[in-house]
Amino acid sequence: MTDRPHLQPLLDDAVIVLDAPTQVWSGRDGLLGSAPIHGVFHGDVRHISAVDLAVQGTDLESIGCSSPTPQHVRFTDVLRGIDDAGADPKVRLDRDRTVTAGRFTERLRFSSHLEDAVEIAMTVRVRPDFAPMQLVKAGLGGDRDWTWDGERCRAGEASFALTAPGAEVSLDGGDLVVAWRETIPPRGAAELSWSADLDDPTLVVTTPGRAAETRRIDTGADPRVARWLDRATADLGALRLALPDHPDDAFYAAGAPWFFTLFGRDSIWAARLALASDPAIAGSTLRVLARLQGTTVDPQSAEAPGKIAHELRSAELSLPGEGVLLPPLYYGTVDATPLWVCLVADAWDAGMPEHDLRELLPALRAALDWMVVHGDASGSGFIDYADATGHGLANQGWKDSGDSIQWRDGRLAEGPIALSEVQGYAYEAAVRGAALLDGLGETGGDALRSWAADLRTRFREAYWVTTPEGRYPAIALDAHGAAVDTLTSNIGHLIGTGLLDADEERGCAELLLGDSMSSGYGIRTMSTDAVGYWPLSYHGGSVWTHDTAIAVHGMLRAGLVDEARHVAAQLLDLAEGFDYRVPELHSGEPRVPGGAPVPYPAACRPQAWSAAAAVVCAEALR
Repeated sequence: MTDRPHLQPLLDDAVIVLDAPTQVWSGRDGLLGSAPIHGVFHGDVRHISAVDLAVQGTDLESIGCSSPTPQHVRFTDVLRGIDDAGADPKVRLDRDRTVTAGRFTERLRFSSHLEDAVEIAMTVRVRPDFAPMQLVKAGLGGDRDWTWDGERCRAGEASFALTAPGAEVSLDGGDLVVAWRETIPPRGAAELSWSADLDDPTLVVTTPGRAAETRRIDTGADPRVARWLDRATADLGALRLALPDHPDDAFYAAGAPWFFTLFGRDSIWAARLALASDPAIAGSTLRVLARLQGTTVDPQSAEAPGKIAHELRSAELSLPGEGVLLPPLYYGTVDATPLWVCLVADAWDAGMPEHDLRELLPALRAALDWMVVHGDASGSGFIDYADATGHGLANQGWKDSGDSIQWRDGRLAEGPIALSEVQGYAYEAAVRGAALLDGLGETGGDALRSWAADLRTRFREAYWVTTPEGRYPAIALDAHGAAVDTLTSNIGHLIGTGLLDADEERGCAELLLGDSMSSGYGIRTMSTDAVGYWPLSYHGGSVWTHDTAIAVHGMLRAGLVDEARHVAAQLLDLAEGFDYRVPELHSGEPRVPGGAPVPYPAACRPQAWSAAAAVVCAEALR
């Protein structure tokens, strides 16, 4: 029997507590080390891979786990080995785990209902790890050497200080062992605590300098909407980050565990979807991305003048087994630039002050120029992409897995690829960008409107296909200009952009609500009639919450209110099925009466754009 390959960790049964850029993953019993995802992470480094608790003379039997906020979780155990012979457990341990940015704390409260005092010997074993996040994601552990000086554990630049009042701390093999002896008084309680203060001076993201100021929006008559919105707002708050040089300009980190950093597309869409609740995040996200906007042509980083960045890391990102090697600042995204322009227009419509808009004007012009001058990388006549390095992202739209662009018969499309939804983003960006220039008394609006009108005409000629499922825009044009004919959720992104006329938008909405695309818990990424469909395929049949919410967003803008309400109601049922923390994606299998949504077991959670979906769905359902 051959060894199994290293696999990406599963996440669906793990418990997370977080405050970006710090997160802790454990089992429901609160212990760390039994699953590949477990650990204490700070930025892109797992500082601690295992934490084990022991009380001499008894097992710790878990009876509860609750998380009132993203930053706090409580685990409850009974200690029957040091209890009396009665049926009711009389000795318990409550562990309150809290995370703030850069700090992990656990408070342990022993409670007894016994008549006599109880002597306890308590140990916590902590295993330092310092594995890079990219190795953890690949299912590989860390093997970095570390040192302990009695107060701080260190490996290279990363380190953590361990504090445990009243305890003895010692080394035992590869573990730090924290030991206490304590007495629980009769019918009383005893409290212990320990903490790890985490540091990594190489981090390129930090905690924002000021807290979010969110607006309460009308949640209508269904109390589930308020529960979903409350949970989502709290998760978005825990995902806020900033760049160190500009701590007052926050953005949403893409999600946990792998994406605790700036992602152009993700941060923009999260800000768009959450705009009614947090209008300030739009302006700050725009400013952050404008500071990193491309200025030169660099094939290695996919940079081009005016282009908005894809992701920011503190070091080169290598994905073992995938052949992907990305520089710390990577621009390999075809859609973030027009989406940035759309967010500028959204922020202006939501009340952005004129002086803030004028500060963004140079970046706005550069982004619009990128669409017109650099966006068509292959001469196809449409905005497209192709990795020029052989080790960048092969697909550079939001469906960025290697098999995401397929024909109905299952063949993979050959690049360069011109995605349909990107043309919609670009059309909207050009039209609304022209209006912004007009409003500021600037020139260039007429040329942009002419470019957009030409794009609209050529799109209608090139993208529309007719298959047994109906008539709809193809997912993309391939390297030969052929329309890749699979019915996918991408058509939902076109609704509300202005690229389609009213009848075309309604036709797309009807297809998305049909049995082949609607799972009952949202819109599938790929039709069940396609050969490549599989409900647990990352982009080929699963359901992504944000993807469905973008369709809701577009339907509302297009006046398709009933359709938007219908889809939003499915996502509300989905949220209830996941205790109101909706994951990155879930299985696309059909909903059955009395059933529940099926997880995609490696889905990230919380995810910023999945959480932000609660806001636009609340708008649709009120």
